[in-house]
Amino acid sequence: MGSDSDLTVMQAAASFLQQLNIAFELTIVSAHRTPQRLMSYAATANQRGIQVIIAGAGGAAHLPGMIASITTLPVIGVPIKSSNSIDGWDSILSILQMPNGVPVATVALNAAKNAAILAAQIIALQNKNIAEALEHFKQTMQAEVENKITETAKIWNNEFDKRK
Repeated sequence: MGSDSDLTVMQAAASFLQQLNIAFELTIVSAHRTPQRLMSYAATANQRGIQVIIAGAGGAAHLPGMIASITTLPVIGVPIKSSNSIDGWDSILSILQMPNGVPVATVALNAAKNAAILAAQIIALQNKNIAEALEHFKQTMQAEVENKITETAKIWNNEFDKRK
């Protein structure tokens, strides 16, 4: 993440990765304030065993694109609505509008959990355990929605019966 103020958003990614037992690094790398750290971090990520980088940033949000320009690893950008943000649009467009040759997958504003899910899906291509954990996650989501459908129907039917 570009700043410690991004932690409240990026925590959702960390929590999901923990849930799936995926090891990860969580650190601050500022594209503007620590450019040498950014270069070193991105250039050595592959050597450290990193398979996907999730980069969250607000404001001008150059972090994901700069990382993508240095590494061949997949980079997922999380635009963050920050205190100096224009409703998050500056972050979204800074991450989304990358030039050809330097792609950054971009999730919705503050959607760090979606970034973690996408990262897990990429890793799952080579890891059966993570693929199975994602399948369980999807099944759990489906069951939760089906339960809500049943509960909504019960409430609606009770209201309908009262009106008769």
